[in-house]
Amino acid sequence: MAYVGIVLISHSSKIAEGAKELIRQVIKDVPIETAGGTEDLEIGTSIEKINAAIEQANQGNGVLLFYDLGSAKMNAEMAIEMTDLKAIKLVEAPIVEGAYVAAVEAGMGKNLEDIYDSVIQAFEHK
Repeated sequence: MAYVGIVLISHSSKIAEGAKELIRQVIKDVPIETAGGTEDLEIGTSIEKINAAIEQANQGNGVLLFYDLGSAKMNAEMAIEMTDLKAIKLVEAPIVEGAYVAAVEAGMGKNLEDIYDSVIQAFEHK
């Protein structure tokens, strides 16, 4: 079964890998890729790493991107502009909790729009 993929974008490779490790405790089959830190293993983000993670996470059902800080969002937006993938969304939700909810929903075989809506609803301020 092909699932919606998830990309974790963080200024820290340790944060991205830690979030992935946490999710993997429960969800094994959903593609989760990380784009943490720069190519020089420094704090920051990399459009190239984000693009590579998008390609790896894409199984044909789309990809959701989660990020930690503002410049990660900016680089994610630029990566989205550079890709030919149409089924891709940047999610405004906490990176760990949001990606966890998305992974659970993706693991149930839900589509990109339904997963996106579930994550947004889970973190709406009421």
